[in-house]
Amino acid sequence: MAAARQWVVVLGASSGFGAAACRAYAAAGYGIVGVHLDRRSTMPAVEALQDELRQHDVPVVFFNQNAAADDTRAAVLDTVAEQVGPGGVAVLLHSLAFGTLRPFVPSEGGRAVARRQLDMTLDVMAHSLVYWTQDLVGRALLGAGGRVFAMTSTGSQRVFPHYGPVSAAKAALESHVRQLALELAPRKITVNAILAGVTDTPALRKIPGADQIRALAEQRNPSGRLTQPEDVAACLLALSGPGTYWLTGNVLRVDGGEEACA
Repeated sequence: MAAARQWVVVLGASSGFGAAACRAYAAAGYGIVGVHLDRRSTMPAVEALQDELRQHDVPVVFFNQNAAADDTRAAVLDTVAEQVGPGGVAVLLHSLAFGTLRPFVPSEGGRAVARRQLDMTLDVMAHSLVYWTQDLVGRALLGAGGRVFAMTSTGSQRVFPHYGPVSAAKAALESHVRQLALELAPRKITVNAILAGVTDTPALRKIPGADQIRALAEQRNPSGRLTQPEDVAACLLALSGPGTYWLTGNVLRVDGGEEACA
């Protein structure tokens, strides 16, 4: 009898790390559930991605909705439960990059981050990891052998202009990873954060000074290039194997040695 298909749930599936992960997991035979939030202008690229994934003869279900909304999460997991048996979700990848880039205390005439913007950034980029994990485990969709990954950044420890809200979210995200690792260890589910090297993604391009960040990373990376989303996706796939059952509660650098050469 053929083994039951395993599925991966990707939050932030339409571009960057999320899209690359979808490609890697689909090529390895995983069913793909992707959640993303795209405008009409970018939907052709998302539809092309889904067609590409289906070329691997795997089921692909995408939702163009706000992954941080409770009703979205419930609807997505209702659909997942219809197609996946208990423990059928092997991997949850949290790769949501939607937040506010405003200073806490602006220069004269500038605009400071508002409470609602700070709350939204923390909710989308950090707290939503907890809620998705809670519901996947509570519905018995993610069980023993499951893997939870969350994309973090150097902003969790370093400061950059206008990056304060996202820095706070990444620091909270890493704290959530550690706590979830503790609580899920008895269930044999691992939880780790992935800290990629500087990568030319849509999220990076929104950061003030992105050109300088890219140039510095290329200069100090021992391979002389930026990290690519595919580099990270390959590591995620490898880390999803059964041999990483004792690897949990970490912030794992996937940067080709970039940080070591800083």
